[in-house]
Amino acid sequence: METEPSFAELDFLTMSPTKPVAAFFDLDKTIIATSSAFAFGKEFRNNGMITRQEAWDLYLTKAQYMLVGQSSEKMDATRDSLAQLVKGWSVEDIQRITQETMRTVVTPAIYAEARELIDDHRAQGHDVIIISASASILVEPIAKELGVDTVVATELAEEDGKLTGEITRYLKGGAKAEAVRQFVSDHDYDLAGSYAYSDSATDIPMLALVGNPVAVNPDRPLKKHALANGWQTRTFKNPEPLIQMPNAREVGIGAGVIAGVTALAVAGVFIARAVTGKSDKRSA
Repeated sequence: METEPSFAELDFLTMSPTKPVAAFFDLDKTIIATSSAFAFGKEFRNNGMITRQEAWDLYLTKAQYMLVGQSSEKMDATRDSLAQLVKGWSVEDIQRITQETMRTVVTPAIYAEARELIDDHRAQGHDVIIISASASILVEPIAKELGVDTVVATELAEEDGKLTGEITRYLKGGAKAEAVRQFVSDHDYDLAGSYAYSDSATDIPMLALVGNPVAVNPDRPLKKHALANGWQTRTFKNPEPLIQMPNAREVGIGAGVIAGVTALAVAGVFIARAVTGKSDKRSA
């Protein structure tokens, strides 16, 4: 004999399914303790794709990035210079080099804490997305190493299997936030229940979109914003984000010059911090 469903059963049957939750991860200095745009520089130099001078310029930019980060304007300048640097490069060569050197160049720079956090999100049934201002051609092999299937990143134009030097999509600041909005809309994610992780104040628009924003190893502006808004902060320490300057053999100039430049760069950072600290005390 058939029975009528109870009110509780009817309520269960008419409930709308729970929306999926997403975890958006910035890449550079959030998942890896360096910049993906700089990580493969030595390997591109070894394969004759950049000159000694270009390698030197690249390492200096990397050193500045690792020491003090980059402002929005500096990010744009770096974007433009890197786009011109890779003009004419074979896409096949880039993919081959990144795949061959991934385990020795980038894997050691992946934060253990980030890897564990990504695994934890997956264990909870969350969709993990890496969203980066770095070029997708460099981000995708790193995502594969982490077992992440979805990448939303800066796109470089290709023609006849080579890069043209044009950027068709640049995911920084507001553009990155808009990409998240579009991705959430396309996949019907629960935005209030979703997560976002980044180290940079340029990603505040993205972080502000989700219900669970997390500042990872935040730069000073992001740390201040996170504290003011009650956002969670995390510190990833393994591996330690060391600044690796090139040796004389790599760039073809004297080690003494490199040591001097490194010392000046480090000294400049400490002087800037000291001056800022004094200014803060005076204004307090």
